[in-house]
Amino acid sequence: MTDTNSVAVVDDDFAAAPKAPEAAGARAAAWGGKGLNAGIAIAGVLTVAGLALWAVQLTGGMAQTAMRNLDSWGLYITMFMFFVGLSAGGLIISSVPKAFGIRGFGGISKVAVMSSIAATVAAIGFVVVDLGQPLRVWELFAYSNLGSPLMWDIIVLATYLILSCAYLWAQVRAEAGRVSSTALRVISVVALVCAVLVHSVTAWIFGLQQGREMWHTALLAPWFVSSALVCGTGLVICVAAALRRAGYLALEQAYLVKLAKLLGAFLVVDLYFFGCDLLTEAFPGGEGLAVVDMLVSGPLAPFFWGEVVLCVAAAVVCFTPSLRTTPLLVAASAAAVLAILCKRVQLLVGGFQLANVDLPGAVTPMTLTNWEAGLQGAYQGLVYWPAPIEWGVALGVVALAVLVFLLGLKFLPLRPQD
Repeated sequence: MTDTNSVAVVDDDFAAAPKAPEAAGARAAAWGGKGLNAGIAIAGVLTVAGLALWAVQLTGGMAQTAMRNLDSWGLYITMFMFFVGLSAGGLIISSVPKAFGIRGFGGISKVAVMSSIAATVAAIGFVVVDLGQPLRVWELFAYSNLGSPLMWDIIVLATYLILSCAYLWAQVRAEAGRVSSTALRVISVVALVCAVLVHSVTAWIFGLQQGREMWHTALLAPWFVSSALVCGTGLVICVAAALRRAGYLALEQAYLVKLAKLLGAFLVVDLYFFGCDLLTEAFPGGEGLAVVDMLVSGPLAPFFWGEVVLCVAAAVVCFTPSLRTTPLLVAASAAAVLAILCKRVQLLVGGFQLANVDLPGAVTPMTLTNWEAGLQGAYQGLVYWPAPIEWGVALGVVALAVLVFLLGLKFLPLRPQD
């Protein structure tokens, strides 16, 4: 049996482990109350409601949504990108300290991994509800094309979910002295690589499409990773502050400040990538200039300027010592998460906003959302805005992620040892 007090990996989850390891099962149901049970009940009801709306969508077909032939991805894929970022960021925050043998962030490692698992469940859920015929999903594997980025993403995302669960299990077992420090460190390194890879592959689904001016850039993969670090770190700060307020974690303010400094650095890098992309698009004055005009002063301007303002405001809070109070740090983190959501809306809708075909054929309700105004009229405003049924189904998937996370808090030993 390995003594976790003498491991090479320095992490706050194991910094004060007792000499006689406590059984995980005895700690599993040690926390909870009416508030947690009410949250679980509400999330369960919303999940069931989302499933009912998805059943309506399946029976009536995807024509009930606002997606059409010329803008075939919408709210579901936007949220898929967003939740993949949330999941990758949380796992990176957890795995980096163990992979490099540095101090962690006050014992929030297992909570961060649990948030990653919940976000990954939501990401997979959004892909499933985007399928018009989910019962035919087996064809993806029976007739798979390994040269397609879509197939890469399916493989990586499934591997990522399994690895996240294995990583959480390994951390719990390491506290009980049943997993060696070397094995935990190896798993953390693999988890870190997989976290970067899952977001890179998601970016390649868009970036390798030559027909979409806004998507076709080599910068998209590292930009996705930086965005994942922003929203993932922001999510971890919000969750850690909330759990500390609820009495679940005894987290020192210094650890929140440490995370906030990281968040500020990630925000600056993400804004740098954004500026590089805009300059590359606009400077030659070709088709890329239309992309910049669409973002700066066109239909997507509210999302563009919303992202910029939110990122700058969050960075100011993170870098100003006098502003690093818990309420402001939570507000800055929420602003950073919302900014990345604005980025995802820009990316997905913006890719369809500029028509890439001269003769799309007959303009019908099945080809364009705003088909009554014709092709030119349809592209004057936003080409896509979610239908009510899409909002309902999306809320159900988000509720499923919240349900998974809250059940983890209630039944799994996610708190660090005293």
